[in-house]
Amino acid sequence: MARQLQVLSEADAQHFIEKGYVRVKGCVDPALAKKWTDEAYGRLGYDPVDRSTWTKDIVWMDRHNKAAIKDISPRGWAALCDVTGGEDRIEHKIMEIESQHFTTIDSTEWSDAFVVNFKRGADKPWDAPSPASGGWHKDGSFFRHFLDSREQGLLTIVYWSDVVHKGGGTFVAPDSIKVVAEYLAAHPEGVDDGDAFGKLIDQCQEFEEITGEVGDFIILHPFMLHASSNNHSGNVRFMTNPPVVLKDPMNLNREKPADFSLIERATLHALGKERYDFRPTMPREERWSVIGHSTA
Repeated sequence: MARQLQVLSEADAQHFIEKGYVRVKGCVDPALAKKWTDEAYGRLGYDPVDRSTWTKDIVWMDRHNKAAIKDISPRGWAALCDVTGGEDRIEHKIMEIESQHFTTIDSTEWSDAFVVNFKRGADKPWDAPSPASGGWHKDGSFFRHFLDSREQGLLTIVYWSDVVHKGGGTFVAPDSIKVVAEYLAAHPEGVDDGDAFGKLIDQCQEFEEITGEVGDFIILHPFMLHASSNNHSGNVRFMTNPPVVLKDPMNLNREKPADFSLIERATLHALGKERYDFRPTMPREERWSVIGHSTA
C-alpha cells in the first residue's frame, strides 16, 4: 500500500526522484541552533568575534549534544520517513565506526557533530562547481558499496547557520546518481575503492551549490557525488551531515510498485528501469560494531 506523504509535496517527491535531493525548510529551531553553535566555539577554544583565534580553516567535530530527531525536528523526521518509506524502514541500532569525524551512527538522532567552515580557501580563488573544482566523493568509508546498500541509505545535510553564495555550501552533481547507479549495477561484486566514485565526476554535467538558511534540511540520494567548497563570505558555516542507515537493503524488485520508497524509485529512475532484480555476487561488508539500540 502506498504511504501518504506527511511533509513532502508530490512536486518535492518528484524532484527527489529526478534530481536526487529535496530541501525541507524550518527543521531546526533557530534558538537551538544558536545554543549549539555558541557552545561549539567554547569546545574549540575559539572566540566568535576574534578571528585571530580561528587557527583552523575548517574543523570536523564529534558530537557533544544529541537529541532524537522526532523531538527537536518532527518536520525533519517526517520528511525522512517520507523518503525512506516509513519509520519501520529506518535502522534503530546504534553503530560505532572508525572515523576522523563522528564515531557513532544513530539514524534517529541529530547532534552537534559539526563541520565548521571558518574560512576554508578564503585566500584562493572561488571556483564554481565543476569536475575541476575537486574533492568529489561518495560517502561511506565503513562498508562495501553495492547498488542496493543500506549502510548509507541517505546522505543528509542540516544547516545550523545561514549559508550564502560562496559561503561554503556543499557542491552536488545531480546527474551523478545515474552515473553511480550504472557503475554499481555493472559491479555486482561491490566496490570498496572510495576513489573510484570520485573519478566518475568527469562523466557529469550538472552541478549545483547548495546554499540555505538556518534550519534547512537537505535530503540527498546516497549516490549523489558531492564536494566541499571554499568559504569567501566572511561568515562561519555550521553544518552536520548525519548518515541514515536503512533497516534492510533497497529492494528494487518489489511486486507492488506502490511499495517502492522514494530512494528506490529514484534509483530505478536513474537506471531507466521499472524494477531491477539486483543480486550481489560477493558478501556484504559492514565495518562497524553495534553498541546499542535507539529508544526514539
